[in-house]
Amino acid sequence: MSTSGPNQTIDFTTISRSVASLAVGVVHTLERAMAGDGRMRTARGNAWEAVCADRARAAQRRELDRLVAELAAARAAAGAAVRERRDARDATPVS
Repeated sequence: MSTSGPNQTIDFTTISRSVASLAVGVVHTLERAMAGDGRMRTARGNAWEAVCADRARAAQRRELDRLVAELAAARAAAGAAVRERRDARDATPVS
């Protein structure tokens, strides 16, 4: 008795899976041949690149926050100087 059913046919999805599997195998083999084992992308490598990118973005964010704080402090200091001059001018009696 046979384990495969009678009239078993190959349909479009079976062919598509076979072609996709073959294509993945070819790409994997080409990547290994062209890049070498040490330079192939892996999940660990992708995760490390993501961590490094996150760290770089955080560093840029800190630098931008520092610059904004510096500009705000400079603007506040300039505003205070203008107010002092205005107050000094207003306090002077007009002759």
